[in-house]
Amino acid sequence: MKRLLLILSTCVLSTAVNAQTQSLGSTMDVFVFPAEGQDSSQQSKDEAACYEWAVGNTGTDPFQLAKQEEADNEQADAQQQAAQQAGAGSGARGALRGAAAGALIGEIANDDASEGAAWGAAAGAVRGRRQGREAQQQAQQQAAAQSEDRAQATEQQLANFKNAFSVCLEAKEYMVKH
Repeated sequence: MKRLLLILSTCVLSTAVNAQTQSLGSTMDVFVFPAEGQDSSQQSKDEAACYEWAVGNTGTDPFQLAKQEEADNEQADAQQQAAQQAGAGSGARGALRGAAAGALIGEIANDDASEGAAWGAAAGAVRGRRQGREAQQQAQQQAAAQSEDRAQATEQQLANFKNAFSVCLEAKEYMVKH
């Protein structure tokens, strides 16, 4: 039992040390190598300075982008749910319109408004459901397109930030890959 506790505590400490030593660049999937033998303290200072410089020059903070992306995903989910409701009730509305039109036509054609209303309601319900499905599909496509546009914009902003961050670090004699 003591051996198991020792192993577990060693793993936990090892994980905590690794989390603390992860560089700023690596948290953004930017790999930085000190080409001129800079120590980890100097690398941390240089990465912090380049981070601030890149934020200032691109207007993008990757950590804020992550929060924005979460909000965008929530908005996309809400839009998809709203799109699923876009055609709700369209069959009933179509039946009501069809019944009204059918009653009018039935009354004029053969003095039987009820038969015309029944035929009109059936035709209106079919037409209304079809229009509802089309509206739902269109709303879903629009929501998906907006979500894709937001994702592409976020991806481009992050790429611009990484390029600026990398240029700064390269000027400070680091090798950088992202």
